[in-house]
Amino acid sequence: MRCLFEVDLKDYDGCSKVFRRPSARAIIFNRDKIALVYATNEKYYKFPGGGIRDDEDRKQALIREVKEESGLVVIPESITEYGSVLRRQRSDRDEDTVFEQENYYYLCRTENIAGSQNLDEYEKEAGFKLVYADIDEAIKVNGEYKSDIYFNEVMIGREKRVLELIKDEMIKQHLG
Repeated sequence: MRCLFEVDLKDYDGCSKVFRRPSARAIIFNRDKIALVYATNEKYYKFPGGGIRDDEDRKQALIREVKEESGLVVIPESITEYGSVLRRQRSDRDEDTVFEQENYYYLCRTENIAGSQNLDEYEKEAGFKLVYADIDEAIKVNGEYKSDIYFNEVMIGREKRVLELIKDEMIKQHLG
C-alpha cells in the first residue's frame, strides 16, 4: 500500500516501549458527499474505522469497524487500497511508551441503508454520528478543531490531511 505521508512528532526521546495499534479506515462516497463520523460533542469529522484486532486482517477490521461506528455495511468485493499514514508520538497513557499507529485507508462501497451503531463508551461520549459531509466543510471543521488533549488534535490533523489529498485527487481527475 502506498504511503500517503507520515506524522512523527519525535517527542518520545527516552521511551523504552512501543505500543502499536494499526487501524483500518473507510473512504466512502455517496454522490458528491463523503461518509464520515461526526463527533457532535467534540466537533470534528473522522473516517469510519478503527483498531485492527490481533485475530483480524485489515479488511475484516474495516468491515467490523465501519459497521460499529456508522451502521453501514461494507460490500467486501468493493474494497480497494487507497494508502496508509504512519503516526508516531509519545503515548498519552504511558510516558515511557511510543504510540505507533499505521492507518490503512480503503475506498469502498456500502449497502444503501445504515443500520444501528455499536459504539464504545468514548465514542458515545464524543457523540459519534454518521453524516454525509461536504469535503470542504469537513476540512474546514477539522482545521479549526482544538482540544485540551493534544493527542486528539494530532489524530484530527491526520484526518484533515487525508481529506485534502482526496479532494486534490478528485480535482485532478475532474480536470484530467
